[in-house]
Amino acid sequence: MKNIIIILMGIISLMYLLNIGVGVIELIPDNIPFVGNLDEAGAAALLIMCLRYFGLDFTRIFQKSSKKTEKTKSNAQSQNQI
Repeated sequence: MKNIIIILMGIISLMYLLNIGVGVIELIPDNIPFVGNLDEAGAAALLIMCLRYFGLDFTRIFQKSSKKTEKTKSNAQSQNQI
C-alpha cells in the first residue's frame, strides 16, 4: 500500500511539472514575485524523494568521487566474490 501511494505521489508531481493542465491548475500563480515558483520547487522535491525511495538517488550526481573511495569499493567487492 505504501509503494502505491508513493508511486501516485510521484506521478502527480511529474504531471504537475510537465504542466499537463496548461497553466490552468496552479497552486501558486507564477506571476507572484519570489514565491511564484515555490509550488514547482515542491513538486520537484517530491518527485526526487519518490525516486530516491525506489533507489534512484539523483542527489549523488553532483558529489565528487575520489579514486581512493573507488579503489576501496572495488577491493571490497573482489573480496566478497572470493
